[in-house]
Amino acid sequence: MSETRILVTGANGQIGNVLTNELRKKFGTYHVLATDIQKNANDPHYEFLDILNAVRMRELIGDFGITQVYHLAAILSAGGEYNPMKTWNVNLNGWISVLEIARELGLDKVFFPSTIAVFGKTTPRELTPQHVPMQPDTIYGVSKVTGELLNHYYFQKYGIDVRSVRYPGIISYQSVPAGGTTDYAVEIFHAAKKGEKYECFLAENTRLPMMYADDAIAGTIQLMDAPVENIKCRMGYNLAAMSFTPGELYAEIKNHYPDFEIEYKPDFRQKIAESWTEVIDDSEARKDWGWNHRFDLKAMVAEMVENV
Repeated sequence: MSETRILVTGANGQIGNVLTNELRKKFGTYHVLATDIQKNANDPHYEFLDILNAVRMRELIGDFGITQVYHLAAILSAGGEYNPMKTWNVNLNGWISVLEIARELGLDKVFFPSTIAVFGKTTPRELTPQHVPMQPDTIYGVSKVTGELLNHYYFQKYGIDVRSVRYPGIISYQSVPAGGTTDYAVEIFHAAKKGEKYECFLAENTRLPMMYADDAIAGTIQLMDAPVENIKCRMGYNLAAMSFTPGELYAEIKNHYPDFEIEYKPDFRQKIAESWTEVIDDSEARKDWGWNHRFDLKAMVAEMVENV
């Protein structure tokens, strides 16, 4: 077996930041190369990488002896609607480059982050099963559905060990959210901490699946560590922890900040949220590779209040 050396794209992002740190705890700092399109002088093992530059990506993978790629770079749901063609280009062509390099160089494994944005109005909103019709209403969702189909294709045709999960909304304190429809669930903590009234861009009773970042990272690493024979789905495993509304989140935060105030002013993101599922059935991930979450709403809020 080759020594594990990992390249993370989008390492400065909400998930990438936390995942890179956890991978380095497991494999060592200089076995995990962080990359992104912003400079990061504070990272001892970091390279600038535009994921649309396939030549440079191939050079980095060769130069550093990379055996696995965690491909997190993407334009998210809300931000993607401002420039659909750029979103398609970044989200899809960047991933095709990773798959082609994996095929050409024989990488051990690659990871693709899918999302609840792949779901749409053709999808059951309650206990959404693993295998459903997917007709998303955002270009972000469209690009991720296509990415999932490519996962299946490259596994079937070339034997690429590609693994994927459909992330719900991710909540973390380590980075500022940028362009997601579930970002309110992070922004609200910063407002509460500052003693500011929060203006929520989703309606009070909009229920969406959510997950604390620690669970998302643990699940990702658990999936990648699982024996290959346990991976039955090459599209994107449903992954779930909790589902709540802005009103329910606000009520729990009020237990820590009694004077905190909120106002609901839904914008264009409300329509996006209404096209997504409310509660996810992730029983296949739990059965196939032992997925299990740790954080519920109360525990997540306590962690965020302490750390933001």
